[in-house]
Amino acid sequence: MTKKIVLLGSTGSIGTQTLDICRRQGYKILALAAHRNIGLLEAQAREFSPRYVVVTDPDGCKTLKIRLADTAVEVLGGTQALEMIAALEEADLVLNAIVGMAGLCPTLAALRAGKTVALANKETLVAGGRLVMDTAKAHGAAILPVDSEHSAIFQCLQDRVGNPIKKIILTASGGPFFGKTKEELAQVTIAQALNHPNWSMGAKLTVDSATMMNKGLELIEAVWLFGLRPEQVEVVIHRESVLHSAVCFVDHSVIGQMGVPDMRLPIQYAITYPMRVECPVGELDLVEYGTLSFYRPDNETFPCLNLARQAIGAGGLTPCVMNGANEAAVAAFLAGKISFLQIGQVVEAAVAQLGSTADYTLEDLLQADGEARSFVRSYFNF
Repeated sequence: MTKKIVLLGSTGSIGTQTLDICRRQGYKILALAAHRNIGLLEAQAREFSPRYVVVTDPDGCKTLKIRLADTAVEVLGGTQALEMIAALEEADLVLNAIVGMAGLCPTLAALRAGKTVALANKETLVAGGRLVMDTAKAHGAAILPVDSEHSAIFQCLQDRVGNPIKKIILTASGGPFFGKTKEELAQVTIAQALNHPNWSMGAKLTVDSATMMNKGLELIEAVWLFGLRPEQVEVVIHRESVLHSAVCFVDHSVIGQMGVPDMRLPIQYAITYPMRVECPVGELDLVEYGTLSFYRPDNETFPCLNLARQAIGAGGLTPCVMNGANEAAVAAFLAGKISFLQIGQVVEAAVAQLGSTADYTLEDLLQADGEARSFVRSYFNF
């Protein structure tokens, strides 16, 4: 069956790979959305002929309206338009590949409309996990994981027939600075932080991988997706990124999902679920790899992973505060305003200073996110 898809974040790494899958499988793109990569967005609109294209950057929206004036594509601007296309009645699937907290409201809009959401925006569950899961349950909507690790766990849990989980094993590449000391990290450059050994990702995700915050965010996401306690999520460094994650059942049997490190595989599985179809990703050759290595995380040098574990343990708005502070800190690092090690320092300070509320609304989340970002700016006085 030809699925009709709304793609949020179409110009990023996940978005472009999603369109590659849709191109090969012949899926219909109902709507595209991006922030400001107007040249690429125009090319995507001309190739896939969506009904709507949303640009959240006001100047970019004006530019794209002019560029696409000779087409039937309707160009819309603003965050409300994002929520509108996320709830399109005829959509079979909404794939959310927006980076950061900006993905939360469109996710909620899609879930309120009863849509199946393929979620690549981990911040949605990190910041508002309880609200998101309650919304999905109330409206009979499904959330399918796109992150390679969560897709792996999801695949391992198919047909488990109620067998209880002891823990999940969340694998991490270790990023570009695996094995480094704090002293060695004191002078790392932006270019070094963006040099990931295995994956091609956007700048924010790549820096998160370098600090190990990305794995912390994924830990929190896994807690919500799979109904686990934080202590049931074990993180293991796996440099080759071949075992994408695994599940340990109560009898200590471990079932893992393996494949070459290519995001098109988990993206395609989320789109085609529950069916598997041929994929452009190459076949895994274990002999070629020869050996696979596993290590425990260095929580002293990379404190962000434990910060995330502590945040989900505290609950309430604490993960939202942590996420907002991290987004602001990473942006400051990429702008050359702070050092690499200062990312973890300011996130820890924000979590310690800004209180948690056990119960919360969407408005509480948005306020906490704003306060966390303001804290980072005032902490460094910029």
